[in-house]
Amino acid sequence: MKGIAHAAFNVSDMERALRFYRETFGFEKAFELKHPETGEPWIVYVHAGGNQFIELFYGGVTPQKYQDQNIGYSHLCLEVEDIHETAERIEKAGAPLDSGVRQGCDGNWQCWTHDPDGNRIELMQMSEDSLQCRFLRERGK
Repeated sequence: MKGIAHAAFNVSDMERALRFYRETFGFEKAFELKHPETGEPWIVYVHAGGNQFIELFYGGVTPQKYQDQNIGYSHLCLEVEDIHETAERIEKAGAPLDSGVRQGCDGNWQCWTHDPDGNRIELMQMSEDSLQCRFLRERGK
C-alpha cells in the first residue's frame, strides 16, 4: 500500500466546485474525463499535491447533511505547512472558516472549512509532538 490516491465527491455545480478548490487551496485542474458510454463530461481531477487528487463527479443532486451520528463520510483532511497562513487564505478567498485555528486532541493544529456542497474539510499542520508524528518516529519513518 502506497497511500491514499484520491477522494471523490459528487458536486452540484462543477464550475463553483472548481473555483472553490482553485481559489481556496490553490489546487490545479489536472484533467477531465468523459463518460465512456455517453461522451458527456463525467469527472474532473484536481491535483491536491504529491500523488494525490480530488475527483469531482458531475451530476450531484441530493444534498447530504452532515451529522456526527452519520455512518460513512465525515470529512477530508488536508495537511498544510502553515495553518495560520492557510486560515488567512481561506478567509481571503471568501470561503467559510467554520472553526478558527486551534490545537486538536492529537496535538496537531487545525481549522475547518467546507466546500460549496457542504463537504467538511479539515486543514491540519502536523506538530512534532503530535500522536501521528510520534507513531511515525517509532516506526522509523
